[in-house]
Amino acid sequence: MENWLMLTLVGKDRPGIVAEVSHALFNMKGNLGEASMTRLGGNFTIMLMVSIPEKKSAVAEKLRPLCDKLKLFFHLDEVEADLHHHIEPDVRISIHGADQAGIVAHATSALFKAGLNILNLESDVGGNPENPVYIMHIEGVAGKGLDTVDKALQTLARENNVVASMTPIDTMVG
Repeated sequence: MENWLMLTLVGKDRPGIVAEVSHALFNMKGNLGEASMTRLGGNFTIMLMVSIPEKKSAVAEKLRPLCDKLKLFFHLDEVEADLHHHIEPDVRISIHGADQAGIVAHATSALFKAGLNILNLESDVGGNPENPVYIMHIEGVAGKGLDTVDKALQTLARENNVVASMTPIDTMVG
């Protein structure tokens, strides 16, 4: 059985982070699986799965000097890989409105109750400091049907003064 680890890194964004981290893992005979890397504000974050022959503690000790040099916080967890077992989304949702406390909690709670399994959620703050706008893009699986999700979005929009829209995803196109 392969030894899979989930590596999470967070730190101030700068060029070269991905190159240095992936090179260090390669030098430990690591094989990268799935990864998610993004910039949030002025920070960079990585979550990646790596199959590596060494124990978690040895990997952590070898990563520590690099992470210290790059000023990255890191965390390692042992995980089951479960690669190639993807769930395809059937809906894409956009929600935006004046930035307000609780917007993510209200939206995700309403969508959960409507049977949505959220697979991906990305958010951003636009506008300007005086008039910030919160923007969310969500992809998921509508377990109770698209109509149920649409009704939940209409209620969410009305009660929270946001704009919410939904687009079905047809994965069989092409």
